[in-house]
Amino acid sequence: MIHDFIVVGGGIVGLATALELLRRRPGASLVLLEKEDRVAFHQTGHNSGVIHAGIYYAPGSLKAKLCLEGLHATKAFCDEHGIPYITCGKLIVATNEGEMQRNEALFERATANGLRLSKIGAEALREIEPNIRGTGALLSPETGIVSYRQICDKMADLLRSAGTEIRLCTTVTDIRDGADRVTVVAGGESLEARHVVCCAGLQSDRLARMAGAPVDFRIVPFRGEYFVLPPDKNEVVRHLIYPAPDPSMPFLGIHLTRMIDGTVTVGPNAVLGMAREGYPSLSFNLRDAVDLVSYAGFWKLVAKNWRHAAGEMRNSIWRSSYLRECQKYCPSLTLDDLKPYPSGIRAQAVTTKGEAIHDFLFAETRRTLHVCNAPSPAATSAIPIGRMIADKVLASGSNSGERT
Repeated sequence: MIHDFIVVGGGIVGLATALELLRRRPGASLVLLEKEDRVAFHQTGHNSGVIHAGIYYAPGSLKAKLCLEGLHATKAFCDEHGIPYITCGKLIVATNEGEMQRNEALFERATANGLRLSKIGAEALREIEPNIRGTGALLSPETGIVSYRQICDKMADLLRSAGTEIRLCTTVTDIRDGADRVTVVAGGESLEARHVVCCAGLQSDRLARMAGAPVDFRIVPFRGEYFVLPPDKNEVVRHLIYPAPDPSMPFLGIHLTRMIDGTVTVGPNAVLGMAREGYPSLSFNLRDAVDLVSYAGFWKLVAKNWRHAAGEMRNSIWRSSYLRECQKYCPSLTLDDLKPYPSGIRAQAVTTKGEAIHDFLFAETRRTLHVCNAPSPAATSAIPIGRMIADKVLASGSNSGERT
């Protein structure tokens, strides 16, 4: 049997893409392959659960557009399917004059993107967040929190109801793009499809290379280490609390995040991972490590960012250093408040020139499309990302004269 579509990857982008393909081609034969024993196992299941508004992104950029669309699409999906979420809002807190200037520039950028932000002074900040200290803040009232695993479980249910076969514990070992079909070897079995979409996250470069797509980048894993506050600190904040972003740094910094289960997490930092799927702090995978240290682009990235990397490593080794980052805006926290919490891993695409790719990156062959970089906030933006991918896939089918 030749399927219409095979989607590789059961994270939120793969699931949203599969749903959109079926929405546009009702009755199409679609198989979704996931190598783990459940969907949303990797990046989707380890993120902070924030429904972002797209504050940080350049006006008119694809990331800004997709994030704002995703904000509304995610909430609409939750409303339709009875999935709980909370629109708690986010405060971006400045603690000195330099950070106030950064927030001012951020306000102008966000306003240009069509977002509603409010400027909060120091006294007003203390009134709405008694445990937070700062010289001022920006309030994003539309930002929310949700369980993306719960969203993914519902997406998987919808796919099964529409006739999709979701094969778990099925690892793809080969992809061959032929003249009129693609052959995917997975779980020891050969499957054929007219089109294949790979949303493989941490393994995206390897699957693209496997299919013969042009690959001039490599995935570098960054482990984000979190802590969770004890239950008696669950009310320490009412909003999400983020630091004013430093444009010289590639990540947003350590923040306080309310979770949909009522807990509050602290983090993440960003330290290099020696295993693409190694969530414990000392995880090591020989293949991943060799891929990393043999890649010239990695060493060029290190040379450009070694000071920042050293600071992140310091925060990883010494909890007291990590704590100081939090105490800049939440001085009441103590070392005893930082309880263990699972880490996450970010799949960062890095070019051969040592540049971290911060926008969407796709690679294609005749009948395969590879989502090689779906940058944060991909979970928030997943539904419109799925629409964009479906546009690409169906356009390629139309151009080749194929029925999909």
